[in-house]
Amino acid sequence: MEFSDFGKKLTRHSGILELMDDLGRPLPEGIKPYPLGGGNPARISEVEELYEKRIREMTKSREFLSVISSYDAPQGRMEFIASIASYFSSRYSWPITAENIAITNGSQMSMFFLFNMFAGKFNDRSKTILFPLMPEYVGYADQGIYDGMMVSVPSLLEYHEDHTFKYVLDRKAVSEYLDSHTEVGAIAFSRPTNPSGNVLRDDEVAFLSDEAERHNIPLIIDNAYGLPFPSIIFTDASITWNENIVLSMSLSKIGLPSIRTGIVIARKEIIDALSNINAIVSLTAGSFGQALASSLIRSGELERISRDIVKPFYREKSQRCGEYINTFFKGTDYYYHVSEGSIFIWLYLPSLSMATSDFYKILKTKGVVTVPGEYSFYGSEEQERGLKYPHPHYDKCLRLNYAGDDDTVKNGIRIIAELYRQYSKRTES
Repeated sequence: MEFSDFGKKLTRHSGILELMDDLGRPLPEGIKPYPLGGGNPARISEVEELYEKRIREMTKSREFLSVISSYDAPQGRMEFIASIASYFSSRYSWPITAENIAITNGSQMSMFFLFNMFAGKFNDRSKTILFPLMPEYVGYADQGIYDGMMVSVPSLLEYHEDHTFKYVLDRKAVSEYLDSHTEVGAIAFSRPTNPSGNVLRDDEVAFLSDEAERHNIPLIIDNAYGLPFPSIIFTDASITWNENIVLSMSLSKIGLPSIRTGIVIARKEIIDALSNINAIVSLTAGSFGQALASSLIRSGELERISRDIVKPFYREKSQRCGEYINTFFKGTDYYYHVSEGSIFIWLYLPSLSMATSDFYKILKTKGVVTVPGEYSFYGSEEQERGLKYPHPHYDKCLRLNYAGDDDTVKNGIRIIAELYRQYSKRTES
């Protein structure tokens, strides 16, 4: 049996495969698990009670049976789309209608469709997707149908005295790259950024929007953790949209990851194209998440619970996670990215005597599952020549999911710190 180039590309080993495999594959018997990898959101009782109430309403009125017994249109469930359009047009005064919205089976699929719409083979040339602030989400790296579709610019760094740092957009490098690489078909980034928890500032987003417009290419923003829901964002930031922006959203991090409901807001031509792709690839998106959330969006309840329950919940957990790191890593050479959003802490271990891909394997023998940082650095010309990604953090970072119970997070970080001491080249005085 032989696979096509497409089959080989999407079935070879990848960072996202390892991440998802870690979520479902049990550790050897006798090893206590500390699952700090993956992207599962926390189970928040107030959020689950809201969904349980809504599901009871659906089953009592027999709406549930109606939802699961019929296909929706390839664009999505029109009632849900109308709720999204009404909400964003009234809440943010965006000039959007139902024609500007399409639903997919999760934002991961949204990005796969979008990347391959705007990059890849174009008759006599190829186009790429530019990620302007590397590191970026591990799940993007292998989404291109063709090799070489993903390119990137390394971030700048700001170090702080409290053992934190921040990734900053290198505007000069981004502008120069775009000016010298006319093959870029779109700019894309996540905000808040997975894996680092970085939030591009409003002025950085405005700069990228201007650059995209200047080069007549779309700006794709993955807003899976952002405003207005789930609102897992802890710094001053606003949400923006115009006809040159493609905004991808999700219901996953508001407590519905397995329902796979992605939302794309874009100009009509893009929505028409996504609808056509939906029809060919999956007929339509799953209906249940759309039916469940439609009235909650329309009433403002989803925004309220995101703002008043979900955001404070994760902010407190993020702060505790930082306290655990400062306690257990005290006396070592360490930094972590200032936590501005998402459900991750990005830990930088500059004195680690090995790559984090190897350290990850040692951690797993102690039950601690993380995500090694190398997978989040991709798209450089150096890597195509077999060299490391040109960023000092490339093989010295771990992504930690702090959404689990506090004892698991605390003890997982304690074990990481103990092993870091064992495999560190030096400690601070």
